[in-house]
Amino acid sequence: MNDIKQLTDQFPVLRQLDDTGLAILSRASKVELPANQMVFYQGDPCTHYIIVVSGVVKVLGRNVNGRELLLYRIENQGSCVLTTSCLLGAEAYPAEGITETDVTAFMIPLVEFQQALAESEGLRRFIFDSYGERLAKLIGLVQDIAFERIEKRLARYLIKNAGSGFILLRSHQEIADELGTAREVVSRQLKAFEQKEWVALSRNQVMFVNKDAIRAAARSE
Repeated sequence: MNDIKQLTDQFPVLRQLDDTGLAILSRASKVELPANQMVFYQGDPCTHYIIVVSGVVKVLGRNVNGRELLLYRIENQGSCVLTTSCLLGAEAYPAEGITETDVTAFMIPLVEFQQALAESEGLRRFIFDSYGERLAKLIGLVQDIAFERIEKRLARYLIKNAGSGFILLRSHQEIADELGTAREVVSRQLKAFEQKEWVALSRNQVMFVNKDAIRAAARSE
């Protein structure tokens, strides 16, 4: 019962579930994972629906050359769009998931996931609402990669990840992985920012010199 309370505290909509939905949640397995723990590998069969109640899981695509692309993060109060998609389509994982922080999550086995879809209107609605929201964000990422100039994407990344500070501790490779591009592209664009006196670069560090200019570039059309 305490486990169900943790879920309903994080997701108030689950408090109004029908009896079938509550019974399924009560049988969900609670898991606690440390940071840097693999949650699923590319090619793994998908056997459980995952609901994260605390911590962060990053989901990465990887090409044949081993280059990573950050697809999205499953954060507090989140489900995994790829997991839902794989469960619905009986497919293996096309990407991998790894914890960025300590994570607490609940896992519903495939058989009970299917029961939820068939017999619990409330839990079915929760699953598809979460799926739709995260699918829209994933499509937004694809559109950004396909259509948006790297200058704007990089500027927006710098502003978002620096927050209120003036120093961002990231390597060019780490930035490239998160933006889904090559390190050389990021290095070239950061060098252009440095030549404009927007940033000062050093090893694994970007220091803001003219943050207003970078903010304007992030908003540019």
